[in-house]
Amino acid sequence: MEALQLGTAITVGGPAVALGGITLFFLKTYINDQKRRYASIPLPPEVPGLPVIGNLLQLKEKKPHKTFAKWAETYGPVYSIKTGANTMVVLNSNDVAKEAMVTRYSSISSRKLSNALKILTSDKSIVAMSDYNEYYKTVKRHILTSTLGSNAQKRHHIHRDIMIDSITKQFRTLVEAHPSEAVNFRKVFQSELFGLSLKQAIGKDIGSIYVEELGTVLSRDEIFEILVIDPMEGAIEVDWRDFFPYLKWIPNRSFEKRLQQMYSRREAVMKAIIKAHMKRIASGDEINCYLDYLVSESNTLTEQQMLMLIWEAIIESSDTTAVVTEWAMYELSRNPEKQNRLCQEIQNICGFDKITEDKLCRLPYLSAVFHETLRKHSPVPIVPLRYAHEDAQLGGYHIPAGSEIAINIYGCNMDKKIWDCPEEWNPERFLDGKSDSMDLHKTMAFGGGKRVCAGALQAMVISCMAIGRLVQEFKWKLKDGEKENADTLGLTNTKLHPLLSIIEPRN
Repeated sequence: MEALQLGTAITVGGPAVALGGITLFFLKTYINDQKRRYASIPLPPEVPGLPVIGNLLQLKEKKPHKTFAKWAETYGPVYSIKTGANTMVVLNSNDVAKEAMVTRYSSISSRKLSNALKILTSDKSIVAMSDYNEYYKTVKRHILTSTLGSNAQKRHHIHRDIMIDSITKQFRTLVEAHPSEAVNFRKVFQSELFGLSLKQAIGKDIGSIYVEELGTVLSRDEIFEILVIDPMEGAIEVDWRDFFPYLKWIPNRSFEKRLQQMYSRREAVMKAIIKAHMKRIASGDEINCYLDYLVSESNTLTEQQMLMLIWEAIIESSDTTAVVTEWAMYELSRNPEKQNRLCQEIQNICGFDKITEDKLCRLPYLSAVFHETLRKHSPVPIVPLRYAHEDAQLGGYHIPAGSEIAINIYGCNMDKKIWDCPEEWNPERFLDGKSDSMDLHKTMAFGGGKRVCAGALQAMVISCMAIGRLVQEFKWKLKDGEKENADTLGLTNTKLHPLLSIIEPRN
């Protein structure tokens, strides 16, 4: 019997060993071929820097997108820099950016977050900062189904109509009370957009709320500060340990204290908001909102994940759309001939009726205004960093595994090889008739490939409706001295100084 078993093992084991050996041989051959192939491909040109710290001193201003674009003029659209111990490959052209986001996606799909973003996102718990994995696919499907997809947008139509009406009424009240004074565009628009984000996320706007963990009642403005303003400022906080990972064991107490305070305050407010609305759900009062939808899916989400996803829906709806709309109104205010052209287009299509969402597809110049503003004033000038988790090739260069990848949207949209006079704001460049007026991806502003922005459709609809109605109902002119106020700040290219315009009701 033992002999029989031994014979059987030899009979079965022999071919198995042979097969394993053949597999290992081909695998080794493939790996060696890959190494030889990449060895023959040049590395990207490197921007000269200093020993140890690399190019960090050249990036001390918190506007790296402009520095990256300037370097592209010397080193080409693809180059590498050293940020301390890290190697970063910077992409500054549409073709290479699309190659990274679509063709080579499988090699560079993972996010590389700063320590500030790791804290503020609870280590990639939100859609925008998650790695491309099953969690990402699940939560993106949730927000598209309940809030941001085309069918969900139709359900939330009423909220957007109310918001636009409220904005125009507030501006009319302001100009009637003080006809010669400039209006603060951001103060009105941002507040109303925050209200819309709350309605979509939790079912209703909030005037104030008692936060047990903070032991106080917070006003609506304070809630906005904690949920939106503070995290946007915190996201660009610099921790030197990001650049020297081997020193991560050394504490950076001032940084940690600031970020932890932001995190804790936001956490306390979000828990209070969710607690209040869980009571509403328990009472049987159902509202078509993101929170209700996530509660129905709670068997697949932790309490912390649900909190972060609701917060993400609030902050992202409140910020980037406001940024692009404010820049559009700034450009229209300083370009009266283009403002008049837009007004005439709206009048030709709508007559004396208010512009409505179903008319947007018939207003190509309005679409051109929106896309040209996205191009020149990209709300997110640099795509959140990714890293190559295996050797890859981009733009004809070898990208070693472990390299960080920075896709400079600003650089892509200022590329003189693609755009004529890119520094000029010229909506007419999008009226070539080569693409659908409702195409969301004429610029790189919404990303591309599998990680394309989930909120792209909503951003376009809200921004175009707001721009259209405001131009239809008012003439806009910059306040004296406002033309030069075009500086930016923050993670999302926010206008440094709020737009101040003199407005006059149209007949």
